[in-house]
Amino acid sequence: MKTIEYFIATASPWTYVGHERLTEIAAQHGAQIVVKPMDLGRVFPVSGGLPLGKRAPQRQAYRLVDLPRWAAFRNRPLNLHPKYFPVDGNPAAHWIIAAEAGFGQAAALRLTGAVLQGVWAEERNIADPAELAAIATGAGLDAAALAAGAARPETEATYDRYTREAIDLQVFGAPWYVVNGEPFWGQDRLELLERALAR
Repeated sequence: MKTIEYFIATASPWTYVGHERLTEIAAQHGAQIVVKPMDLGRVFPVSGGLPLGKRAPQRQAYRLVDLPRWAAFRNRPLNLHPKYFPVDGNPAAHWIIAAEAGFGQAAALRLTGAVLQGVWAEERNIADPAELAAIATGAGLDAAALAAGAARPETEATYDRYTREAIDLQVFGAPWYVVNGEPFWGQDRLELLERALAR
């Protein structure tokens, strides 16, 4: 089976916009998606990236033009100025890793989609454990088991490993996909990723 390594940031709007399309492409090509939450707060300093608030004004302005354009193209609802953004994405990353460990990749992928939609379409605070529990329950997952799994030391160790793996692979943004060692940055490369899967 073909594999797509899927490096994500849980509060990334671009990850959100492309998430559903990625799952469609994977299903069409019989590919497995391996979700790998990473800490962009550690990736950016070693890759030349900047958090949104520190980017040049022209870059911030273009983002506000391009995001709704891509959301419309992907047919995804989007709140361009969500109530809870910026938001600490680390708790949600731990929950996604716990979903993978306890229930498998399909559960991790489902929770990823629900978390991203929570930020960018539903005005939900993904840094709040109670809100994460509600999101997980809505995704058909055992919230109590995920909360316990998210608190385990091995979950933090996995998050650290995924982040270090991203740095070693020269990742510099999210979403980032890898197919057979070939990297693709950004949801606007999904059609190129699809061509790689078809080869």
